[in-house]
Amino acid sequence: MARKIITAIDVGSSKITTVISSVEENEKPSVIGVCSYPSKGIKKGVVVNIDDATNAISESVTAAERMAGVTVSDVLISINGELVTSLNNKGVVAVAGSEITVDDTYRAIENARTLSLPDNLNPIHIIPREFVVDNQGGIKYPIGMSGTRLEVETHIITTPNSYWQNLKKCVEQLGLNVYDVVFTGWASSLSVLTDTEKELGVTMLDIGAGTTSISIFDEGSIIYSGVIPLGGINITSDLAIGLQVSLEEAEKIKTHMGDLLDNKAKAKKSSSDSTPALLRKLDEEEPKTKKGDEIDLSVLDITGKKVSKELLVKIVEARCEEIFDMAKEKVEKAGFKMAMPAGIVLTGGTSLLRDLPKFTQGVFGVAARVGYPSGLTGMIEEISDPSFACVQGLIKYALEEEGDSEAIKVKSGGNLKDKIVEWFKSLMP
Repeated sequence: MARKIITAIDVGSSKITTVISSVEENEKPSVIGVCSYPSKGIKKGVVVNIDDATNAISESVTAAERMAGVTVSDVLISINGELVTSLNNKGVVAVAGSEITVDDTYRAIENARTLSLPDNLNPIHIIPREFVVDNQGGIKYPIGMSGTRLEVETHIITTPNSYWQNLKKCVEQLGLNVYDVVFTGWASSLSVLTDTEKELGVTMLDIGAGTTSISIFDEGSIIYSGVIPLGGINITSDLAIGLQVSLEEAEKIKTHMGDLLDNKAKAKKSSSDSTPALLRKLDEEEPKTKKGDEIDLSVLDITGKKVSKELLVKIVEARCEEIFDMAKEKVEKAGFKMAMPAGIVLTGGTSLLRDLPKFTQGVFGVAARVGYPSGLTGMIEEISDPSFACVQGLIKYALEEEGDSEAIKVKSGGNLKDKIVEWFKSLMP
């Protein structure tokens, strides 16, 4: 294929990240422009002020365009929010001829998509998990097989119409065309999870600023998607209240807490380094915090304030435990479990909290790791940590929509049949 420009916008509660990538045939996407701009008008993943959100998105896109030296017109965007939900549904059809055709699979998926949803909900993804031919399951490619009955198991992700319409309005007011919208959790999973983890069974928690997205995979397919309205902002607020400091000071403390606990913080540490330092060196043996140990916050230019190391740890752990408990409760109410054989993968900016994988393992009794995004080349230094898992996943999603995917991923309103044809063509020898 000729050189193609793909532009992805991750609309988060703390930052709006735009990544512009150039894709050459048989080459990994190369990042040529990137900008993270402070988010405005977005709360807990949802647009609450259209004008503010539009301006923030505009600043992010314009800066990325300037860096890349291109003007973009088509973009794909992330979508999030507490009311993003999912369900699994089955579609069944009789095979029209002696062999299963693309049209048969199309009818089966359409049958699965035909379900009763509240008027305010819109399916944004219909993801076929497996096909069943005459009661034989585990089939990924049924075309050409003989059979009389075709079933498809699908995973459907839905979002309130208002979420999508308000977000779309913000982007279209800038003269941009939104050609796809992707659930944050689904996008992040594309950039941080391995095929082995998905096959064995894994839970991914994308802990962002205002929300935590949950994605659970088993036998290679996604089986659950959901969101809880808690994230890193809540930890910051807890620190502000518990330590009696401002929100800005609390954020600075959270960002450099790892260094503070290790007595390594420097007074002039750059405020532009937004990566929390709590888990910078996971493999190092950390000194135990002694009761009564205090930290002089003047090293962070917070004068006249000392805090207990023990109190710092307790505040952070209490909120993390609440996030995990809420996620676990939400998943269990849906009839699933988070503790999967391949463990739990943490991503998002809050995943960088020190010892969070160890803490997670203690809560759920399974292995846990921090998921770093991969798969892109070029100017990736600024988007290499877990807080950029979603935006990198958006780029990979765009490529997979062109036929490189191992599963059909279809947005509501798209040309389902054409996408199915493209996908099957990619599997043919």
